[in-house]
Amino acid sequence: MTDTLKVALIGCGRIAGHHCRSIAEVDGVELAAVCDLEFEKADAYSNEFGVPAFTDYRKMFADVEDIDIAAVITPSGMHFEHGIEVIENFGKHIVMEKPTFMRPEQLQKAYAAADKANTRIFPVFQNRYNKAVRRVKKALETGELGDIRTVSVRLRWCRPQRYYDLAPWRGTFSHDGGALTNQTIHHVDLLRHLGGDVENVNATMRTLGAEIEVEDTTVASFTYQSGAVGTLESTTAARPDDFEASISFVCSEGLAQIGGIAVNDLQVFTPDPDACAENSEDFKGIEGHGAVYGFGHTEMYRDIVADFRGEAEYPVDRHDCLKTLGLLHAFYRSDEAGGWVTVDGNASSARLGRPNEEISDIYRTPKS
Repeated sequence: MTDTLKVALIGCGRIAGHHCRSIAEVDGVELAAVCDLEFEKADAYSNEFGVPAFTDYRKMFADVEDIDIAAVITPSGMHFEHGIEVIENFGKHIVMEKPTFMRPEQLQKAYAAADKANTRIFPVFQNRYNKAVRRVKKALETGELGDIRTVSVRLRWCRPQRYYDLAPWRGTFSHDGGALTNQTIHHVDLLRHLGGDVENVNATMRTLGAEIEVEDTTVASFTYQSGAVGTLESTTAARPDDFEASISFVCSEGLAQIGGIAVNDLQVFTPDPDACAENSEDFKGIEGHGAVYGFGHTEMYRDIVADFRGEAEYPVDRHDCLKTLGLLHAFYRSDEAGGWVTVDGNASSARLGRPNEEISDIYRTPKS
């Protein structure tokens, strides 16, 4: 690799500033350019970080020739289209925000294209870096907590109609997904990152708090290959505020529960109660960062640098990512089937990620 990796942002929405500031904190990587269809959004980061702004990423790659990596942070339903073009037409590595791609077959096609182009894909699951998550992961791996018996996810948040009315892609199966895909995706990832592979899922979905086509509420049961069982409650129909976002593990040697705004607070850890304070982080009011994003993106970019330097492999590979995406789709497939389904990384929901060209056209950069 070059001495410093150059990163360009495609999409300057809510999380873009967090990427910019995370990149600025890491040695061996720097921001090279920013791009958004709305010039005002890109220009704000251009002025703050002293990099050129573009409304056309094709022109960005032409004008800024030393870009190594593109961080794709456009609406979720555009990830595959944008990512595959960046790989195939421009030969760049990509950082892909959650939920990476909307469908498992898109993920497989993107990785196949990356293999052919000799480029890399770096999925973003920043909450894996949280101190609380790492402490529970260690306790489960070493046997400190014993065998997992039950797992529970509870996300009780508030997203009123005005939230979904902010942009055409919100609240759609094609470009967003519901509460499970957008707000609960990191908890879905942690179900298997911490608990192991999930075998079967039985989910019921409802739309209760807004006029949208996707679900804003899911209640589910699931079983692990290990024999453990679990429950999931995910809703953005809570009113009037966000109340809880937690994941807990009842094990043979104790209980661990992680909560907080972004699984950042180790609330219960019975093997060592003193570990709670030292493994919790305060994400509220993080200077220049959105509280829900925490500190994980900074660690992610450090891992990308380490990967390119040959110091350590990036911790999320294609198989890991495919399993999380397959689990996400299993919840939707179960609701569609009206009962239990087997988790399969290659199986896709009939709804989640289905094409909608009318919405895609809004977020496409016209070819000159």
